[in-house]
Amino acid sequence: MAHASAFDQAREIARRSVVSTMRRPAQIVPALIFPMFLVAINASGLDAATKLPGFPTDSYLTFALAVPFIQSGIFSLLNAGTDLARDIETGFMDRMALTPISRAALIAGELGGVIVQGVLFGTIYLVVGVAAGSGFGAGAAAVPLLILLAGSIALALGCVGMFVAARVGDSEVMQSTFPLFFMFMFFSSMAIPRPMIEKDWFRTIATINPVSYLIEGIRGLFIGPLDWGSLAIAFGVCAALTAIFLTGAARALGARLGR
Repeated sequence: MAHASAFDQAREIARRSVVSTMRRPAQIVPALIFPMFLVAINASGLDAATKLPGFPTDSYLTFALAVPFIQSGIFSLLNAGTDLARDIETGFMDRMALTPISRAALIAGELGGVIVQGVLFGTIYLVVGVAAGSGFGAGAAAVPLLILLAGSIALALGCVGMFVAARVGDSEVMQSTFPLFFMFMFFSSMAIPRPMIEKDWFRTIATINPVSYLIEGIRGLFIGPLDWGSLAIAFGVCAALTAIFLTGAARALGARLGR
């Protein structure tokens, strides 16, 4: 790897990240099963909400199917952060610091497993949701947009996880942050459209919360027709989160490896 290009270095680290993720079913199974289980419960218990005036669809399953994509992203955040923290704890990052490997390639490679997981799970959620009776109002031509957005969400939240892991350097501390990040999802437009939230304080928090715009970007594809505005905002939020936290992770990791 010493004479390899930055691309080859990133590819090898990414391969290691993907293989490491696939070898730990405990990281994959909950991220795949739990979101679908929660959607099934919500769809059966909250279907009456579709009778409210102004509700955007007559199927709560279609409305709620955006949520698993965000839950999967949160699991990606935890997995990416935990893997990086574990690499710091075991000294893998210290050994990498003694090699000529590019720091950018190292970080990009670490995110490889996150992106693969986001794309894979996004595809599974789409297939299972449509098979269960959910609509996909944006049409088959928008499927690549959905998969691209799913991968972008996983990447953005994975960068958040890497930033936290690079700062704390402890896998147990990283895993304990799950309730904190999960809380962002509940204080969003997950259960009902933002304009229909009656409590001003809750609607204000949901409007500030970037997770709302990620949910609404995916939700727009399921409800249809294709809403380029919400989609552009969702991709913009992903880009902003990626830029901010990837930069922060690179600096924090560089400072740690330079000690």
